[in-house]
Amino acid sequence: MYVSKNKGPKRPQAEETLDAARLELGEDFQDAECLLISEVKVLLEAQYGTKKEDKNLKEVYTKTLEYVQKFSRYNNRDTIVEVRALLKPTDLEPFECAQLGNLCCSEYEEAKSLIPSIGNKISDDDLDSLLKQMDSLKKYQGP
Repeated sequence: MYVSKNKGPKRPQAEETLDAARLELGEDFQDAECLLISEVKVLLEAQYGTKKEDKNLKEVYTKTLEYVQKFSRYNNRDTIVEVRALLKPTDLEPFECAQLGNLCCSEYEEAKSLIPSIGNKISDDDLDSLLKQMDSLKKYQGP
């Protein structure tokens, strides 16, 4: 975001068109690591004791923690590691892997519809197998 002296914040020029469907996420996300919501949950829970005493961060931190606890698909670190291991050998971009892990689609058609950038990077059979393995991990994860 750009700031001018007199007019306040100014939006970036229209020349940078962002489109997640084509993996055009912008310069800020060029080399960023994409995390699963479950990974964010683990990180926030690990920091909970140190953050609850900082009153400036407490409200935002607590709301974020509540959000990730509500939408986290995987409950323990071992399951998260296994899901990452399933996604790693694919030809998918980190953003696509994170989306697959967060959305937990049950059908390959649903995954390709919600994450159009996947396109033909992975066969329907391989994607279906991957989704079934992730679903199995989700169903049989420990506490």
